[in-house]
Amino acid sequence: MPIRTQVDDLSSAEARSLIAEHLAGMQENSPPGHVYALAIEGLRAPDVTFWTAWQDERLCGCGALKELSATSGEVKSMRTRPEFLRQGVGQAVLASVVAEAKWRGYRHLYLETGTGPAFEPAHALYERNGFAWCGAFGDYAATEFNVFMVKEL
Repeated sequence: MPIRTQVDDLSSAEARSLIAEHLAGMQENSPPGHVYALAIEGLRAPDVTFWTAWQDERLCGCGALKELSATSGEVKSMRTRPEFLRQGVGQAVLASVVAEAKWRGYRHLYLETGTGPAFEPAHALYERNGFAWCGAFGDYAATEFNVFMVKEL
């Protein structure tokens, strides 16, 4: 079944529930003080565009693009609901994020994510899509619990 992505304003209870699920998952798989996921208020900021992914009328995932500068952005809040894993949801959302970044004329698209087994599928998705490992960017500090990637556009 095809995945449809759309820009979302986070006004629905369903989208807010998905963000709560995302934040809980990040807390579960990262040590205290090492979660940089955006809460709803952060995802509603003017410099952030948020997408939801749908299979028919079922919300199956999300992702966001945060503007870092006139030439770069950051992938944020990538999440696929467990029942939709390995069905192309992450790929569909990431494709929307990358397309928007290119349309805006960004030269670089960055991301920060966790380490360990829970994050390995995300690392593989990003590598398949041309992201490469890099050092910390922006206000992030490198630790043993996070990694950084960049894609040249």
